[in-house]
Amino acid sequence: MINEFIRIAKQLNRIGICPVLMGSLGLEWITHQDWQARDIDIHVPGDSRGWQAPDEDRIYQWDEIMDVMQQLGYVLVDLHEHEFQREGLSVEFGCIDTLPDFAGVEPCDLPQYQVEEARFYVPNQAQYLAIYRASSQDSYRNEQNNDKDFAKISYLEKNRNEL
Repeated sequence: MINEFIRIAKQLNRIGICPVLMGSLGLEWITHQDWQARDIDIHVPGDSRGWQAPDEDRIYQWDEIMDVMQQLGYVLVDLHEHEFQREGLSVEFGCIDTLPDFAGVEPCDLPQYQVEEARFYVPNQAQYLAIYRASSQDSYRNEQNNDKDFAKISYLEKNRNEL
């Protein structure tokens, strides 16, 4: 799945977007642990109001992102979630500009990586801990994720000395 993210990131870089790899796949990237990622969560610049912004305006450069994803063979399946699918793989886009208010993490503080020609960001372990702590307060997310966030929080807290 990481190879597919890198493939997408390369194309996003070409339209001036340096994406953020979030979710379980991003956590796998930095911890080298298997978090059983089921999808690719990508955050890009957007409206800091997050879910309060209209679906079609929440993600900046949305039309260009849609073109990139369609060129890569993906189909938009849910505008509200900004979710694309291809061959059973789901890619969802979120807004990185909600991170400061949501978890106290500044996008400008995220570590940047480069693999092949792809440039992208991934939160570090301390930033992920803040993000998952904030997420754990969301009852909808807890119901949908079967409390998987709590296992991630526990892991990150136990490994604080490495943060």
